[in-house]
Amino acid sequence: MFCSRKKSLEVERIVKANDREYNEKFLYKDNRIHTSKYSILTFLPINLFEQFQRVANAYFLFLLILQLIPEISSLTWFTTIVPLVLVVTMTAVKDATDDYFRHKSDNQVNNRQSEVLIDSKLQNEKWMNVKVGDIIKLENNQFVAADLLLLSSSEPHGLCYIETAELDGETNLKVRHALSVTSELGADISRLAKFDGIVVCEAPNNKLDKFTGVLSWNGSKHSLNNEKIILRGCVLRNTSWCFGMVIFAGPDTKLMQNSGKTKFKRTSIDRLMNTLVLWIFGFLICLGTILAIGNSIWENQVGDQFRTFLFSNEREKNSVFSGFLTFWSYIIILNTVVPISLYVSVEVIRLGHSYFINWDRKMYYSRKATPAEARTTTLNEELGQIEYVFSDKTGTLTQNIMTFKKCSINGRIYGEVCDDWGQKTDMTKKKETMGFSVSPQADRTFQFFDHHLMESIELGDPKVHEFLRLLALCHTVMSEENSAGELIYQVQSPDEGALVTAAKNLGFIFKSRTPETITIEELGTLVTYQLLAFLDFNNFRKRMSVIVRNPEGQIKLYSKGADTILFERLHPSNEDLLTLTSDHLSEFAGEGLRTLAIAYRDLDDKYFREWHKMLEDANTTTDERDERIAGLYEEIERDLMLLGATAVEDKLQDGVIETVTSLSLANIKIWVLTGDKQETAINIGYACNMLTDDMNDVFIIAGNTATEVREELRKAKENLFGRNRSFSNGHVVFEKKQSLELDSVVEETVTGDYALIINGHSLAYALESDVKNDLLELACMCKTVVCCRVTPLQKAQVVELVKKYRNAVTLAIGDGANDVSMIKSAHIGVGISGQEGLQAVLASDYSFAQFRYLQRLLLVHGRWSYVRMCKFLCYFFYKNFAFTLVHFWFGFFCGFSAQIALDTSYWTVINHVFIWGSIATYFSILFTMHSNDIFGIFPNQFPFVGNARHSLTQKCIWLVILLTTVASVMPVVAFRFLKVDLFPTLSDQIRQWQKAQKKARPLRTRKPQTRRSSSRRSGYAFAHQEGYGELITSGKNMRAKNPPPMSGLEKTLYNSTSWIENLCKKTTDTVSSFSQDKTVKL
Repeated sequence: MFCSRKKSLEVERIVKANDREYNEKFLYKDNRIHTSKYSILTFLPINLFEQFQRVANAYFLFLLILQLIPEISSLTWFTTIVPLVLVVTMTAVKDATDDYFRHKSDNQVNNRQSEVLIDSKLQNEKWMNVKVGDIIKLENNQFVAADLLLLSSSEPHGLCYIETAELDGETNLKVRHALSVTSELGADISRLAKFDGIVVCEAPNNKLDKFTGVLSWNGSKHSLNNEKIILRGCVLRNTSWCFGMVIFAGPDTKLMQNSGKTKFKRTSIDRLMNTLVLWIFGFLICLGTILAIGNSIWENQVGDQFRTFLFSNEREKNSVFSGFLTFWSYIIILNTVVPISLYVSVEVIRLGHSYFINWDRKMYYSRKATPAEARTTTLNEELGQIEYVFSDKTGTLTQNIMTFKKCSINGRIYGEVCDDWGQKTDMTKKKETMGFSVSPQADRTFQFFDHHLMESIELGDPKVHEFLRLLALCHTVMSEENSAGELIYQVQSPDEGALVTAAKNLGFIFKSRTPETITIEELGTLVTYQLLAFLDFNNFRKRMSVIVRNPEGQIKLYSKGADTILFERLHPSNEDLLTLTSDHLSEFAGEGLRTLAIAYRDLDDKYFREWHKMLEDANTTTDERDERIAGLYEEIERDLMLLGATAVEDKLQDGVIETVTSLSLANIKIWVLTGDKQETAINIGYACNMLTDDMNDVFIIAGNTATEVREELRKAKENLFGRNRSFSNGHVVFEKKQSLELDSVVEETVTGDYALIINGHSLAYALESDVKNDLLELACMCKTVVCCRVTPLQKAQVVELVKKYRNAVTLAIGDGANDVSMIKSAHIGVGISGQEGLQAVLASDYSFAQFRYLQRLLLVHGRWSYVRMCKFLCYFFYKNFAFTLVHFWFGFFCGFSAQIALDTSYWTVINHVFIWGSIATYFSILFTMHSNDIFGIFPNQFPFVGNARHSLTQKCIWLVILLTTVASVMPVVAFRFLKVDLFPTLSDQIRQWQKAQKKARPLRTRKPQTRRSSSRRSGYAFAHQEGYGELITSGKNMRAKNPPPMSGLEKTLYNSTSWIENLCKKTTDTVSSFSQDKTVKL
């Protein structure tokens, strides 16, 4: 019966709304998730199987079986079974405790409440009881329980806003919208209960940016795409409520499809010990064979003379059989060459090292009262062998907080602080922040240290006013007031929010907007601008513009965007200002700031009316509509007048630069794997000093097809290695060992620093079996690798690629749910308790609050754990070989009779007596000699008790102490100095070289630098999809107050979805499946 109901491989999914009975026949999985490894029934067999994968445990189980045979055993079985059971039990308890916390986390998620439409009414149900086809209600700031088809929402036309931080690490809002036919359902429970649409869609997969399906309802079919779907892990924002139909639940959701499985992690020390145990077992067999042969010879030649004295009827004994039994007897006696206490001792040492990490005050983050935590005790020494670190960006390297730092207005930089001598100083060194007398609604947490900007505003500088007016008008920000009357900005991009907030704090406050107007407060005066056109940004335009009419009737175009794009559209009269602003942009970029150019244009009324008429015609056409609109945008965005530039800082966490530098000096390579945009990732790379202007080259792989990616990789390798080397076409298969040897040779021949930057869609092709070795070879030769726009699964695939083909120890560090699969795939996973929840921490092996603590974790705790463990193993094997070989030599003196030279029980008692007895005796005598009671009993025997403090007042005592100290210390110090000077170690030589380099390093002067390219500039967070421009101007996202009645035709036009189709139109590349079975060699 069970086999007949086994679910076959799903090709497509068919889901009917509000019909659990219909959906149950497809055996879809429920919404319960499992991240734990064991259950009550499976814990014992699975855990024992994992533990006996250790060769030593299997070895001692084998010895235990041998000791149960009385003919060959001279030792009691009790001496083996007790420590074996103790070790297995301790490990099982530890594994059970770890898995208990996983069960606890799963139960916490599975027991969350959600409102589900059942029997025509909303009922509270646990997440784990939600089924495919159910209709559930979400409210503002709630997590999405499953992958939903959006049906309706509180916003006009079925719009809703979501935050996808747990999926891609981005905190900016994204818009989703329902079909017009379902958005009419609204919050009418009776109509929603009668909804019986059938969705036919793709099977469960891990592609976050793609969804295809068809909704059949009321005799018509409606196409579905990713913009109609809300994924599990998202958070509903700025939307009072919405209703959705469950398409994928539990393990089938895209979030869970991107999370890797929990793996059993073992250190290289464990693998080494397994290998050593095998070799030592072979050595033990050799010893047993030698002694068995000796026993056979001895029995044959000498043993007959002693049989007369035995009380046995057996007069003759087979010497070969005697040797066979002796062989197994010696296997038991000599088993202490690898005692089971080794593993007990190793676990105790690891536990102690884990406590050292937990107790480390230098890894304690006082702001959040968060200590470092070793969530596992089995990987400490692996921390000292890390070769590759895979890091998330947002929230891991950065604080994910955008701050307005500097600006250039009309050729003058604002934001720099100079001292009394006119020299630039550090803004963070106790400088007085700028006053905010201009703006009563200013944010007191906003810090801007240059008072000259405030002076220019108060003096009425027209360029400064126009600059700030542009920041307050040219954006897609939505404003609302909270209960306290404070303005709250809802932003699509954190960069945009930083600019609008800066304008607000400087006196130009964005107040509100309608589809036709924008209202701002300029230095206390309320001004309303008529919004005539909105020229939205995208990844190709890299700029945005608004056309407004001010109260005086003047028409102005305000534009902001990438300097490389905007500078090409300036009026020729801006040449001098362009040169100066370009130098300022280079200086800003040199500090790792994200920059934008700012410009405007005065428009003639007649010219604008003609242009607007052409724009309306282009919007109504069906042929080449997008091309015609883009051409009109190009036409009006020319002859611009440059105002200046902005510089926004994506704040790095404290100590990130120092940590990256230290890890690089330790020859640890850092790869950044982020779901963020390429421009943003590059800027952060420069800010962290992972990317520098001194690099020989930065390779950017951005191909949209497999052929393009292969060609770009080939060209990059030619530039890196030179054309004199023959390259693989990616189709020749070699052995893994030869691959590693070739890579090591190539790594030695490459000189210079290189960096590789690759996009997610290109990475999908690069991870294919015939290209991935080309990618790996190129990436491993580069000092820095940055992967942008990658999915959680791609992060795990990159980690697995390096693990498999480089045979290197890897570490992954992240702070969000999108990093969980990467953390699970690496040898060691580190979670940061940041802004994106605790999913990464719960899946990690180690956790702390700041990226900078990684330096101490690896270079202090990791190094010392590794060194201590290696010294312990060397001592332990030496001790046990010395102890065991005594029995081997004793065999030559006892006729190879398998007698033990040292009684085990006797020596055990002796050990306990000497260890505990010596400790007890020492403390007993110590306390006795300094006891007042003993002095009271025998006052005559201790005449000098209490005279110590009196003797210390004599000068001769201190002179003796000083001379003794000098005489003891000086020879050692002199010897150390001579040794370092005459015979320096490698560490001493490196330390001396670093000191010499530090002294010889010239002082850095801050001046404009020549950049390789402007790729670092204009790191404005252009969205992966088009912005909210058309959404704002259409008014679809704004609630109308007392809307007038509409005719049928007007209602039809109002509900038209053409604007949505244009808004959400974007190109998505099909991500080819990643095959891990085929091994290829460059």
